[in-house]
Amino acid sequence: MDSSDQIENRTFDEIQEGDSASIEKRLTLDDIKLFAVMSGDINPAHLDDDFAKSTRFQEVVAHGMWGGALISTVLGTELPGAGTIYLGQILRFLKPVRLGDVLRVSVRTRSKDEQRKRIVFDCLCTNQNGDTVIEGEAEVQAPTEKIRRTRTVLPRIRMAERARLHEMLAAAEHPEPVDMAVVHPVDEVSILGAAESARQGLIRPVLVGPERKVRAAAEAAGIDIAEFELVDVPHSHAAAAEAVAMTRSGRVGALMKGALHTEELLHEVVKRDTGLRTERCLSHVMAFDVPTYPRPLFITDAAINIYPTLANKMDIVQNAIDLAHALGNANPNVAILSAVETVNPKIASTLEAAALCKMAERGQIRGGTIDGPLAFDNAVSEAAAAAKGIVSPVAGRADILVAPDLESANMLMKQLTYLADATGAGLVVGARVPIVLTSRADDAITRMASCALALLVAEYQKRERG
Repeated sequence: MDSSDQIENRTFDEIQEGDSASIEKRLTLDDIKLFAVMSGDINPAHLDDDFAKSTRFQEVVAHGMWGGALISTVLGTELPGAGTIYLGQILRFLKPVRLGDVLRVSVRTRSKDEQRKRIVFDCLCTNQNGDTVIEGEAEVQAPTEKIRRTRTVLPRIRMAERARLHEMLAAAEHPEPVDMAVVHPVDEVSILGAAESARQGLIRPVLVGPERKVRAAAEAAGIDIAEFELVDVPHSHAAAAEAVAMTRSGRVGALMKGALHTEELLHEVVKRDTGLRTERCLSHVMAFDVPTYPRPLFITDAAINIYPTLANKMDIVQNAIDLAHALGNANPNVAILSAVETVNPKIASTLEAAALCKMAERGQIRGGTIDGPLAFDNAVSEAAAAAKGIVSPVAGRADILVAPDLESANMLMKQLTYLADATGAGLVVGARVPIVLTSRADDAITRMASCALALLVAEYQKRERG
């Protein structure tokens, strides 16, 4: 049996002064909610975004004893481990633990009481920046007998409400944030999304919009933007033009839509002489975490190409494959969706699916395994595929779902979000730089996750260009 499947303690006699152990844990919104459910502590400072904005921290933070519980985890599972009895604890809470923070929780042996078999440990919790957030001491009755047992497998808990996107943020840990023009950020959500993404080290925001309105939005959101570059322009159209020009000159490496219409921003992006076009058409990809599906799921195109031609779909597929590559999937499985899994001359999407598969065989689409037409059920369910006798490396194991048109992609995306508790973040790809194309319904956390995707794509594009 693998050692990771076992839990083994260290007895009182084995432990020496100075011995230490630690774990790391990233705080997610689910952690806060689960702790509230378990403890009954429903303080709105931890659970209510609007209330939290009025506090000194200006956002929801972890319960203080969440960090204390992690200290208990180290003592109960690492040092001394199984058989430890908690006797007392003194903690000092020095800084808040915010969403997305990664805590390193450590204990170090300070002293031993040989007669009573007790040990006092120094306890320390630091965040990803090295700041001490909790410090203190704990006294335990250490085990005197060796214990080695199979590690208990905990059930997976699925929250009824939609989860946040901190798992995607973990994938975007990177020493160099991307310079991102935030276009016309004159509402609170745009400012909050940019500020939080900057705090997480994902972007260096350049706020492009009417200075008076941008500052008013920042004040309403309770955000200090003194450290951010602010480019003053008279209106939203000028903001779009200026942001695209800044991108063309290399001043920024990504764009994020603020409080302006999508068409207004994309109008500047697709201009032939002054825009950000490449040889491919633009397309939108949503990266989803679906609780009932065992892998990340990409859906395209739900936002830009209404009724894409076959040539458009070739670009849409390639754009999605490149995004999957940027997130570490070197050979994604691509399912070209239709209503049925057989080619039917009366259903145009089945003919286009077959053509796309042939294009992939001939090297016109590269970097993924493509099959279609596939109905939704046999694209994501191996059991459904087997029941219909479909033999395919993609069926039941799709990483990317390519919908026939914008209507079907949009409905699929929203059904997963509101009926399957899926959480996602999206990007416009196919331009010179990634574009975070937000919706009015997106909150600051969703925008932050999209910035994480933009960072990964920008880094990938940089590598590909050499």
